[in-house]
Amino acid sequence: MSILLLFSFLAGFVTILAPCIWPLLPIVLSASSGSGKRRPLGITLGVMTSFTVFTLSISYLEKFFHLDANIFRLLAVIIIGLLGVSMMIPSLGTMFENFVNQLLSPFQNKLKKQGTGFGAGYTTGFSIGLVWAPCAGPILATIATLAATQAVDTKVILVTLAYVIGLGIPLFLFSLMGSKVFSKMRQVNKYTGIVQQVFGFIMIVAALLIYTNYDKVIQVKILDLFPSYGNFLSKVENNDQVARELSALRGQKAAKSDASENAEGLSDMGAAADITGISQWLNSTPLSLTQLKGKVVLVDFWTYSCVNCVRTLPHVTGWYEKYKNNNLVVIGVHTPEFAFEKEAGNVQNALKEFKINYPVALDNDYQTWQAFQNNYWPAEYLIDAKGHIRHTHFGEGHYEQMELAIRALLKESGQKLDVAVGTNEDTTPRYARTPETYLGTARMERFASNEKIIGGDQIFTHPDAIAQDHFAYEGSWNVTRERAKTLKGSGLVFHFKAGNVFLVIGPGVEGNQIKVFIDGKPIDASIAGADVKNGTITLDEERLYHLVDLKGKVEDHLLRLEFEKDGIDVYAFTFG
Repeated sequence: MSILLLFSFLAGFVTILAPCIWPLLPIVLSASSGSGKRRPLGITLGVMTSFTVFTLSISYLEKFFHLDANIFRLLAVIIIGLLGVSMMIPSLGTMFENFVNQLLSPFQNKLKKQGTGFGAGYTTGFSIGLVWAPCAGPILATIATLAATQAVDTKVILVTLAYVIGLGIPLFLFSLMGSKVFSKMRQVNKYTGIVQQVFGFIMIVAALLIYTNYDKVIQVKILDLFPSYGNFLSKVENNDQVARELSALRGQKAAKSDASENAEGLSDMGAAADITGISQWLNSTPLSLTQLKGKVVLVDFWTYSCVNCVRTLPHVTGWYEKYKNNNLVVIGVHTPEFAFEKEAGNVQNALKEFKINYPVALDNDYQTWQAFQNNYWPAEYLIDAKGHIRHTHFGEGHYEQMELAIRALLKESGQKLDVAVGTNEDTTPRYARTPETYLGTARMERFASNEKIIGGDQIFTHPDAIAQDHFAYEGSWNVTRERAKTLKGSGLVFHFKAGNVFLVIGPGVEGNQIKVFIDGKPIDASIAGADVKNGTITLDEERLYHLVDLKGKVEDHLLRLEFEKDGIDVYAFTFG
């Protein structure tokens, strides 16, 4: 645990050098330009407090109070904007700081003394912590996923605090440096007041950038310009020792070192959790790993609208058909990303479409997902005849290694195999492409419409130019946490780079249609996806629709969708 705390501290310490924090540094510098010796300390403690509380508690707040995380972002924007105004108008600044000090004075009597700057600094820092999403390496990603599944314990809190303390030291030094520079300027420069007003203006601009989500565009552009730099920083926490410590933090036992097993890609990760909390079984009566002792079991976490999962299915079904008579049991644990995926009828249709004959467990309440401490779609856990996890893989690919591991465990259990390795081509994309993009507010990224999503029925417009990997709504939409619903005159524009484009759609009413355009023209039949006929998608059920197929090419295009009817739900784009 001490090793993990050390690397958490180091990861936080170098975060200030990461490109994803650069767009917020002008806010820190602007806030530091105000008067008061304790302002830098206030800024630093404010960031540390809000980031810690927000990271560890957001899932609880959303669950128990039904709060939208965007509320906190909007609150932060308002506070940062007000602080900018107060810097531009000194009299308002004095009134604002006095007001904040009065609010905070019960917690620290020293704040009653005017001019410390701590109160205004703390308020600014707290706001920054609400809107700052640092580049997530393995440590911070583990903290976030454990918090999202409400698995926060003392160890998770300690790791978070180590990260935040590491972050706080360079942030304090940066803020202190800015404060010292401005303090010297006040002694020699009669234009210091004007400089402070300029920085107030910068804070207002920064607030507007955050409000319009353009700060994310800036972050993406910075990361595009300095990809190797970002990778260099991530190496601080990418090592085997940290990986083992993070596995322990997630409740996973470290693998035993065994030369013969490691040579075949196998290790003993401890007893597997059982299949639990299943709402319904398909293709089977209820199963448990206890009753399957003596057999080799492959547990595959998937969901039918995830294109990454869909691409793994030919391999999983192939292994099942090839080795089912040799002691192999495959259990597909269907854990939904979206509410409609909880419907057993929808999953049953997917089983027919993908020719899945092995048992499938509907994990609608995420109980098996959490029992396995899983964080990914797709994810595979290979379990030996004694009930121990011996091999895992997350994401696409790794098919030959997984089949070799299956064969090794079958032989270990006494089976004789007379079939060859390999049946299906590995179709995992090997090129850079637009990432999976969610269209509801809960996981939305790279949103480019001119308007901020405020909830309810809303009219959107899109900018003249949309950056690659970004999308924009236009016309009337109703956007919620999980999906966006079309209203009158709805449209959607996406600047993508890929070979194939897929979209999860709920038709509203069967027969509703969507028109598809590429680069301003109706999509040509030669590049239309399987679900597009004559430039139009005719909707039948809630599922993954294939929109664009560039026939093996990877290209940069502007996709436009026009929706002819109200009530169509769109959930997420995936790209191949």
